[in-house]
Amino acid sequence: MAPHPETKRSHFSARFALRYAGRNTKEDSARPGEVRHAFNSPFWPFVLASTSVGQEGIDFHWWSHAVFHWNLPSNPVDFEQREGRVDRYRGHAVRKNIAAAHGRAGLCALASGKRSTHLWDELYARATDYRDEFGDFTPGWVFPGPAKIERHLAPYAFTREGERYERMKEDVALYRLTFGQPRQEDLLEALQRRASDGEDMEVLRIDLRPGCDET
Repeated sequence: MAPHPETKRSHFSARFALRYAGRNTKEDSARPGEVRHAFNSPFWPFVLASTSVGQEGIDFHWWSHAVFHWNLPSNPVDFEQREGRVDRYRGHAVRKNIAAAHGRAGLCALASGKRSTHLWDELYARATDYRDEFGDFTPGWVFPGPAKIERHLAPYAFTREGERYERMKEDVALYRLTFGQPRQEDLLEALQRRASDGEDMEVLRIDLRPGCDET
């Protein structure tokens, strides 16, 4: 069948394709470690496709800030683990925002000879714009700007993936409330049950702010 005359084609070249991790890696032309190190660079490959084996314990945040979900996992823990590969300390999106805000000033400071430190040390020292709002989370973890952690999904047609995604976003928000808590799964289940029943979550809040006596 001939393509529609208004159809636009996109062309790109593939350098190599192999399983990121197989049962017998000796049969592959490259080891998983080599693929990971190549992807964690500003050069090709620019896309890394993996099964669930790549969603835990591997850092891809140095030169990537986008995750494409081919499907939705069954629980919010796995969903958070996937996006946690690129949403990490001093990740790509954070560095791009810092460079956009202070890159020129940092380069000028180094070029003038007033600073003898590394460029990124200079930029992190300057990136105090949001310290009052985010405290110690900025600039290492949070620095607002044009670059953001990108989440892409490809929901299958005629399925309930859209509905599942809306529920997943709510479950991920609740899951983040359980970080560092004992019996995390039980607590998450209790929060999900209260949310589904429309109960007020405020009663579960523990206020750790120091008390101030009025004079």
